[in-house]
Amino acid sequence: MATYAIGDIQGCYDELQCLLETIDFSEDDQLWLAGDLVNRGPKSLETIRFLYSIRDRATVTLGNHDLHMLAVYSGAIRPKRSDTFHDLLKAPEAKQLMKWLRSQPLLITDTQLGFTMVHAGIPPLWSLEKAHKRAKEVETVLQSTLASEFFKRMYGNQPACWSGKLQGFDRLRTITNYFTRMRFCDSKGRMEFSAKGTLASQPTGFLPWFAHEGKVLQESRVIFGHWAALEGRADRHNVYAIDTGCVWGNKLTALRLEDQQLFTVNSKMRYGN
Repeated sequence: MATYAIGDIQGCYDELQCLLETIDFSEDDQLWLAGDLVNRGPKSLETIRFLYSIRDRATVTLGNHDLHMLAVYSGAIRPKRSDTFHDLLKAPEAKQLMKWLRSQPLLITDTQLGFTMVHAGIPPLWSLEKAHKRAKEVETVLQSTLASEFFKRMYGNQPACWSGKLQGFDRLRTITNYFTRMRFCDSKGRMEFSAKGTLASQPTGFLPWFAHEGKVLQESRVIFGHWAALEGRADRHNVYAIDTGCVWGNKLTALRLEDQQLFTVNSKMRYGN
């Protein structure tokens, strides 16, 4: 049995199937999915249908595109012109699929394997224990009657920094932004959202979140997606960047956790816009 972590699929279902063939994925194996399962690519419905069919062997951490789709489905916001998940919203089993997706976590840890996975990042000031507590706050709301109201308030860049004094939707938005949108931050966890390029594009006073001597990185190896511009290179021994930009015409990547071997398949075409 092996456990494979796969980077941002974003509706690239054909490439996902090719990657599973490449790793010879079997009934005894497990998948970790680093979020952004949907959107921009052409087959969000097929992707979610497939992952739901193997849900007993698939563990997901929610990404910003997944949350966006859930927000649209809830009626809290309108879809964007660029969204490509409309067929999923209208699928006969949409309610069942969305309920399953909404029940997925923002953060997972396997202490036996020694890995933690998140879609975007974890602020340097949080320990692994605190990160899981903060994730649970949002996960609890997502599975409650407050989910629709949360989706209405989810969008925005402020507050840009964590404080234990934050309350309500400001608190939930900040936690969500750390786990699903963060790339650069300062040593105190203040996020910077405008820069989305390579490590060389860091704004003055900010570093990639994993470049700080964060508490979590002293406790666990961390897998994340979200940052296609890194092309899988985080330049840190215990950090694994596995969004390799399949939807942009690059590659889809799987990391085998047991021995850290990487497997990739090339994108069939550029889907993103």
